[in-house]
Amino acid sequence: MTTTAENQPAWNARTDWEARIGLRRDEGGDGVPLPPAPDGLTAVPGVGHVRLSWSPVEGAVGYLVHRAPAPDGHPTGELTPVDHLGGDVLAVPDTWYVDTTGEPGVRYAYAVAAVPEVTVTGPLSTPVLAAALPPDGTAPTVELRVDTTAPGTPLHRPWQPMIGSERLSQLLCRDLSDGREIGAELLAALRRVRTELGVEAVRAHAILHDDLGVYREVDGEPVYDFSGVDAVYDLVRDAGLRPVVEIGFMPAALARDPERTVFEYRGVISPPKDWDRWADLVRALVRHLLDRYGDTVLGWDFEVWNEANLEVFWSGTRDEWLRLYDVTAQAVKDVDPRISVGGPSSAAAGWVDALLAHATRSGAPVDFVSTHTYGSPPLDLRPTLARWGFPEARILWTEWGVTPTHFHAVNDGAFAATFLLTGMRSAAGRVDALSYWVASDHFEELGRPPRLLHGGFGLLTVGGIAKPRYHALRLLARLGDTELPVRASGDGADGLVQCWASRRDDGSLAVLVWVSTLDQSKRDGDPALARRVRLVVPGAAGRAATVTRLDRAHGDITTVAAEIGVADWPTEEQWAALRRVDALEPERVETATEGDAVVVDLHVPQPGAVLVELTGA
Repeated sequence: MTTTAENQPAWNARTDWEARIGLRRDEGGDGVPLPPAPDGLTAVPGVGHVRLSWSPVEGAVGYLVHRAPAPDGHPTGELTPVDHLGGDVLAVPDTWYVDTTGEPGVRYAYAVAAVPEVTVTGPLSTPVLAAALPPDGTAPTVELRVDTTAPGTPLHRPWQPMIGSERLSQLLCRDLSDGREIGAELLAALRRVRTELGVEAVRAHAILHDDLGVYREVDGEPVYDFSGVDAVYDLVRDAGLRPVVEIGFMPAALARDPERTVFEYRGVISPPKDWDRWADLVRALVRHLLDRYGDTVLGWDFEVWNEANLEVFWSGTRDEWLRLYDVTAQAVKDVDPRISVGGPSSAAAGWVDALLAHATRSGAPVDFVSTHTYGSPPLDLRPTLARWGFPEARILWTEWGVTPTHFHAVNDGAFAATFLLTGMRSAAGRVDALSYWVASDHFEELGRPPRLLHGGFGLLTVGGIAKPRYHALRLLARLGDTELPVRASGDGADGLVQCWASRRDDGSLAVLVWVSTLDQSKRDGDPALARRVRLVVPGAAGRAATVTRLDRAHGDITTVAAEIGVADWPTEEQWAALRRVDALEPERVETATEGDAVVVDLHVPQPGAVLVELTGA
C-alpha cells in the first residue's frame, strides 16, 4: 500500500469517490402534495416482455413500477420497484413501461405509483397480473404505418442544445494517451459534435478550479486572473460552440475548507470562507466575459455549482448551498439582469422542489432548472415548475446517460445506443436540452483511460472513433424537420419497438426504428426480444429506399475489437481496422408495394436500430 510521509494511506480519487458517491442529502417533499394512485393499469404480455400502461396523474413527474411474483394469482411478497439496473433513478416519465426483467412464463403482480418529487412516492395502484410469453423460435411482427398525408409537427431535437465534456482546462493539455495528445483530441471531439450533430453548447466542471489560476490572495487581498478562462473559452468558441458556465469549484484560497476535494484533479467542494469575496469573484468573472465576448454572453447559461445534493460534491449543508445559489445568482444579475442563471444542477433529479420553494421565499432568480439522471429517460419536470410558479423557466438536463458509473462496460456497446434513442424520443417536446455526458473518452475524473474500451462516458473513444451512442445521435441528426405520426400494432408495438418518422424539406422521408429495453441485464442482447418490423409508407410507391443499421454487427466497436483481439490499446494495424466502424454505411434495399404504399421488411435485433430513408417524390 502506498503511504504518505506520515505513514498514512495515500489519497486515491477512485477510492474516495466509491466511498462517498452514495451519500446523498435527499431532503425533499416539503410542500409536495401526495398524488393518488394511477388509474387504468393494464399489462399486455408479449414474447420476452410485459408492456404496462396507465393513465397520467396530475402533478406527477414520473412513475415507479412495482412487481412481485404471483404464481398462484396472489403476490408471494411485498411489491418492490422493478430494477432495470440503471444505477440511478428508477422512475420513468412516460405512462408506459416495458418489463424484460422477469422470467418468461412466470406470472407477476404489477402495480405503479406516481412520483411527484424524486424522494416521494405515492400509493400503489390496484395490482394486475401478467407473464411474459416464452419465445418459440420466430420473431413476432410489428407493423408500423406512417401517416405521410399528415401536416406533421416540428421535430424537436433535445440533443442539439448541449453536450458534456471533461473540464475545459484539458483543452490545453499536451500530455498523451496512447500516443495521442489529450487537448488536441478533446478539441477535435468538440468540433465533431458541432459539425456532425449540430450541438450548440458544451458544459463542463471546474471553470474556477485552481488549474486555470483564476483566484489567489496577495497580502490578504483578492487577485483575479482570467487568462486561463479566456484560453479555453476561445477554443470552445473557435469550435463553433458556446460554453455553459458551471460556476465552481471553489478556488482553494477562497475555500473555508480547502482540503475537501473531489476527483483526481482535486476540485475543492467547500463553501467560501468569505461570501462577499465569492460574490465579488462571480461578478468579476461575468463582467470580464461580457467585456471580452460582448453581447453573445447574453445567450450563455450560468449554472450554480454541480450536484451539491451529493456529499462528494459539497461539504456544506443544503441551507449553505441555497445561500450559495442566492449569492451567486444575484452576483450574475448584478452585472447584467438579462443573463440566464439557474440550478440546482443536482444528481438524480434532487433538490428541484427545494430550490424553487426557496426561491419563492428569497426572491432569487431561476431562469432555468437543471438537474441530472442516468439509466432512465429524464423525468417530466413541467409539473414541478407549475407547482411553484415558474412555468416560464427552461428545463435543462445538463447531464444524462446510460449509467452514472465510471468504467462501466455498458457505455461502449450497442445497448447504450438504443437507450439513448429511447431517452431522446421520450424527452422531445418537454425539455429544452438533454445533454449527454460526455463527448470524449479524454476524461479523467477518476484517472485517465487505462485502455481503449474501458467503459468510458465518452461518445468518442481516445483516438476519436465513434461508439454506438455517437452513431445513434448521427442517425437522429439525419431525421427531417417535420415529425409524422405513426400507427403501430403487433407484439412489441409502442414500447419494445419504437419509431420516429419524419419528412425533410425536399420531400424525402427518414424513419428511425429501434428495439430497446431499459433492462441492462440485456446489455448483450436477447434473441427473444428481436422483432420483424413491417414498415408501411403510404404514397411512397416507386421511391428508392436505403437502410442504415446500428446493432452489435453494425457500427459496434466492441464487436470489432473482440474479433481482431484488441488488448489494452490497439496496434497500428488494429487502429486501421477499428476505424471501419467510425461511419455507418447506408445500403440500398428492395421494397414491396401495396397499392400506393412502399413496404420495407426489417429484422431488428435487441439492441438494434435501423434508419430507413426514402427519396423524395
